[in-house]
Amino acid sequence: MSSGRAPIPLSLPFLDEREHELVNEVLDSGRLSLGPTGRRFEQMLAEQVGARHAAAVSSGTAGLHLLVRSYEIGAGDEVITTPFSFASSTNCFLYEGATPVFVDIDPVTWDIDTAAIEAAITPRTKAIVTVDIFGYPCELDPIKDLAAKHGLAVIDDACEALGAEYKGKRVGGHGVPAVFAFYPNKQMTTGEGGIVVTDSEEQWRLVKSLSNQGRGDDGPWLEHVRLGYNYRLDDLSAALGVAQLEKLDRILELRSQVAERYRSLLAGLDGVELAAADDAEHHRSWFVFVVRLAPGIDRERVIDQLTKEQIATSRYLPCIHLQPYMRERFGFAEGLCPRAEALSSSTVALPFYTALEAEDQERVAAALKAAVEAQG
Repeated sequence: MSSGRAPIPLSLPFLDEREHELVNEVLDSGRLSLGPTGRRFEQMLAEQVGARHAAAVSSGTAGLHLLVRSYEIGAGDEVITTPFSFASSTNCFLYEGATPVFVDIDPVTWDIDTAAIEAAITPRTKAIVTVDIFGYPCELDPIKDLAAKHGLAVIDDACEALGAEYKGKRVGGHGVPAVFAFYPNKQMTTGEGGIVVTDSEEQWRLVKSLSNQGRGDDGPWLEHVRLGYNYRLDDLSAALGVAQLEKLDRILELRSQVAERYRSLLAGLDGVELAAADDAEHHRSWFVFVVRLAPGIDRERVIDQLTKEQIATSRYLPCIHLQPYMRERFGFAEGLCPRAEALSSSTVALPFYTALEAEDQERVAAALKAAVEAQG
């Protein structure tokens, strides 16, 4: 039975007339794909994060897959990564037949536990896939040092972290190839879509070719110099991206304000732990607002109560190694990564988006407080 109040959705994109204007320009031009708008979007994004090159693609997943291909990761190779992420950060190398090696998470940041990575390295290890979970930048410098020591590739899944900063520099601008994603629940959106950033011109050219059916830089349209994919981003989507990038700093600031309002509303609420705050070296870009419930609080009862109040929630995030297809294929089970598993079973994403109104946040906070205290 609903409360009779207007629903509060989990997420909404932040759009205005500028998106309409630029999409209509592309429609009027007739250049709906492989036109100038796509290149403009790539150049703007690269400049935003401080990378030399950017290649727009059809999704974050596609971008991660292309980076895996660029490092020739395949059957017989192992890739170290975190289980506390969206499935794409592991699927990207499963596509090529590589084997996942999961290490546990840091108990404070919820990113991959840097200290646990070296113990997981074997002669078969080819790469490390890091994840800036919920927009909080991982400890990239120690990971880079470890990778250099052992001759490993590093791929940064920054799909949730556009605008985040690590040691004063934006994620994507640290010399490690990274991928951002633009699904409508992200900081900015192109509908679907993603982008690969890299400082290597050779890697960029390869990713561009692979995303465009293996075509070369020059040559006839029907000539393919390598096996490739149709992972291109069309110019209509790129037009959305240009409009979003024009106001990205405003978007990031507004999302930060929404997050700070939540933190103030929920401060001191017994049984609810908030995600790690920024420090001198880590500046989060707010993707979702996730809270952790204390042991003894039934998450499903909390979710049910918020649902009755017309408040959307989500269980962010199921552990990748415990997904049905991972259990069936590799035999993974509970106990492999206990910190990630405990976190996964106790987190709830609350409604969070750029234009979320203060009164709706107050309603969410009040409903969460009532649901938690009902179990006290």
